[in-house]
Formats: sequence, structure tokens, C-alpha cells
Amino acid sequence: MAMSWREFFDGDHALYVNERHKLLHGRMVARDVAALVRALSPADRKPVVLDFGCGEALEAKVVAAVASRLILSDAAPGVLAGVRARYAGDTAIEALSPEEVDALAPGSIDVVVVNSLLQYLPRAELDRLLAQWRRLLRPGGHLVLGDVIPPDVSPVTDAAALLRFGYEGGFLLAAGAGLVRTALSDYRKLRAELGLSTYDENAMLAILENAGFDAERRRPNIGHNQARMCFVATRPD
Repeated sequence: MAMSWREFFDGDHALYVNERHKLLHGRMVARDVAALVRALSPADRKPVVLDFGCGEALEAKVVAAVASRLILSDAAPGVLAGVRARYAGDTAIEALSPEEVDALAPGSIDVVVVNSLLQYLPRAELDRLLAQWRRLLRPGGHLVLGDVIPPDVSPVTDAAALLRFGYEGGFLLAAGAGLVRTALSDYRKLRAELGLSTYDENAMLAILENAGFDAERRRPNIGHNQARMCFVATRPD
């Protein structure tokens, strides 16, 4: 039986070419998410933020600084255990399983952030989660979907974005070597076997509107790859 995406991310993987890549990527994503949260929130009140599919969340304190409460959640058990251990003493950050997130009170979240996750979800799972996130959001709350892959973005485009990020971040040689490792890795095999879910801009806007949101594309995208897309969907009052 083929490995699932969840199992892949719960084990050792080669998505980051070295520790500098992981560090700079985490910092950039946290900075971008924090800026979006500030832009979407009222000036007189810090929001409750849910980061769904948070990954290792190495820079979560950056986002927590602009939130009254930051909830981190990931479906990979090992990843979630690491997040819980990392922030065990931080009263502003809470790590929950997807099942615990589903049990949260309706209307208890101001901003839901979902970054670089949709490509790994089957469409039926996306529809289920959209209904869950809408239920959890307060009226007027926002859903942020980052790093959505359009159908015309190829692995070559992603590789070029990584090499540019490596050049700017001082890990260009490691980025080149990492691309070779990725080509031989389980990620490449899984991408060939399972595929990635892709959406063009109009299709994603229609999906969000059919799920009960007012939606728009937001530029720039979260992170370094501007060939991918970011959307902000608002639960109507």
C-alpha cells in the first residue's frame, strides 16, 4: 500500500534542503501570516487565530504576538506531539488535534490560517473542512488559504522559486543539491502516485462562495513562491 501524505509528513522527509532553508522558510511564513492577521483584524482587539495544518510551527511566537490566542493543529501525530512539546510552557499557544479542533465552540475563532495544505487534500476532504472552518469562524471572521497551486504551475516553476529563494537566503548550492535529492525521494514518488490538488483562481473563488464565504484572491502569496496563490474568504455577518 502506498504511503499517504500524512504518513510522509509524519516521518523524515527532504522538503527542506538544510537547516537554513527550514529556518528562513519558517520565519518568512510566520512574518507573512502575522501581517495578514494584523491586516484582517480590528485595531482595538487581538484575534483568536487557528493555524490548521501548522507543520512544525517553529516561529509560531511571531503569530502569537498579534493574537490573543493561537491554536495550532496538525493531522500528523508525530508533528503535533513535537509542537505540543515545543510550546508546552506558552500560555498564548495551544496545540490541538483535528478532532479537538472540530469540538471547539461555533463562532469561537476570528481567523483560520491554512497554508500549503490544500494540495494534499482530496476535494471531498476540502469541502468537509470548509464547512468546519465556516462553523468555527465568528460572523465576519476570515479564512486564509495560502500556497494554493494553480494547474499551470509545474515542478520546474517550483524549482526555480526554490533556487531564487536559495540565492537570496544564502543556501543556493544546498538548494540545487536538495532538488536532486527530492527527485529521488518519497515526495517525488508520492506526487506521481497521489498527485497534488490544483485549482485555478476562478475555480477556487467558486468553491469558497459555494461554501458560504465572500472570497477574493490576496496578493502576495504567503512565503517565497509567488507562482502560487493566496485567498481570503470571509464568513458573512
